Amino acid sequence: MRIGELAGAVGVTTRTVRHYHHLGLLPEPERLPNGYRDYGLRHAVVLARIRRLTELGLGLSEVRDVLADDEGRDLAEVLAELDEDLARQEAAIRERRGRLRALLEQGRPAEGPVSPELARLFAGMEAFLESPMATKDREVLALIETAAAPEERERLAAVLAGAFGEPGAVERAREVYALLDALVDADRDDPRVDDAARALVACLPDGLVPDEGVDEGHGFIRALYADLAPAQAEAVRRALRTHARGRR
Repeated sequence: MRIGELAGAVGVTTRTVRHYHHLGLLPEPERLPNGYRDYGLRHAVVLARIRRLTELGLGLSEVRDVLADDEGRDLAEVLAELDEDLARQEAAIRERRGRLRALLEQGRPAEGPVSPELARLFAGMEAFLESPMATKDREVLALIETAAAPEERERLAAVLAGAFGEPGAVERAREVYALLDALVDADRDDPRVDDAARALVACLPDGLVPDEGVDEGHGFIRALYADLAPAQAEAVRRALRTHARGRR
């Protein structure tokens, strides 16, 4: 992704991105032969997390401490201290305190902070904690939630909650993650790619993917596919195309 695409995907300005580079909060990406920065999904995930932390009221020095701790212990400590301070300003920060309480109840969330709705969804995904593909899903969901408008955030939360509440949903999701994880070292033409794509289509709820499908040329989508193993990306690409065709 170019810097403008990265900033647009996360909902910040390009000036903010450059500022975070200057402070060392966001790692510098590789540069293309023409000198332009080439951002990947990892940069978007980190940038989205920085935005969520600063929106909670954390200073950039506190954000640095949280990002430096891979296990999230500092995040829980910082949020607890912030909660005590915000309690003295209850009327103005009631919503923020609710988010903090939900985060503290999670323990040490790798993708935190997220909304209470997404925290509840993640709690329902505990059966997949050992799946690398499930971890990527949680990161992308947190990224999407950060950039989405409030009404879109509520709609997606309802769609996902409804999907996970259906009978057999957990078992189907476990099967999909196992199939996708198994493709990490496979070729694009591996016959298991079609198996994974079919299983994924069966798990995609209506309303999660636009009826017209996704724009595969968009920088964010290209970064998403680039973050996956080739066979995994191909399985996801086939599933999204099949799902879009079925909705037309």
